[in-house]
Amino acid sequence: MREYVAIIGLDERESEEIRDSLDVWAISHMVLPKIMVNDGQLWVEAPNGPRLVPANKVVYHGIFENDLNFMVGLALWGGPCLPNPRAMMDCRMKLPGLVRALKLTRFGHPRGYASPYAMITSEEERVAKWGNWHCGENKERFTGTWTASEESIIEPFFAGQAVRVVIIGDQAWQICLQGDDWLKSIHHDTADFMDIDDELLEDTENIRQGFGLEIIANDYIVTDNGKKYLLEVNHIPNVTRFPEMWEAYRDYVIEWVAN
Repeated sequence: MREYVAIIGLDERESEEIRDSLDVWAISHMVLPKIMVNDGQLWVEAPNGPRLVPANKVVYHGIFENDLNFMVGLALWGGPCLPNPRAMMDCRMKLPGLVRALKLTRFGHPRGYASPYAMITSEEERVAKWGNWHCGENKERFTGTWTASEESIIEPFFAGQAVRVVIIGDQAWQICLQGDDWLKSIHHDTADFMDIDDELLEDTENIRQGFGLEIIANDYIVTDNGKKYLLEVNHIPNVTRFPEMWEAYRDYVIEWVAN
């Protein structure tokens, strides 16, 4: 029985670049395919029809609206999956994942919580974060009285430089995040690499190991007086913004499949 490597979540061009470098049969899906786990075998929807084909490895790199139970299926299968699906399950929901990371980081800080329609009052500027998308959305700065529309984590607003530390296998980078307002992103045209802070790298590695992830990207804020605070943990970081990172990710996947 021919078995396939299933590549899920990458754009077709990126998947094709990986598939062309593999010495095994591979299929790819940009969105979540149908899967089935039966008697320990994973079956994945074929890209060209309704049938399911057997898969012996999965490369997963995407965030979708209803993907948590998809990860459950991969975890129940228990076969080789990059990243580890159990680790992804611990990080997929942004707010619970952050709470778990606070037990692992050196750079945590007190945070509050507000249920829907709860009003919170603060004389100091704060940031409310809600929802479970890892895309820089659902954040609001406020001073005074603020009413939550959804379950929200409340944290102090720290002025400073927003940075991201990315680890792919044994390679690491630090990126200066940029933006036209207080919201900073890797996608801004002026975001670029910078020297790696050893403390932030060590902290990111500790969190990566604590979750059991092969790939991770942590966002931090470094204030003007040098204090550092963990903002967010990303289990599926952007790997295509910079060619250097894409090449490292691509090569890591190819080596992982081969081994």
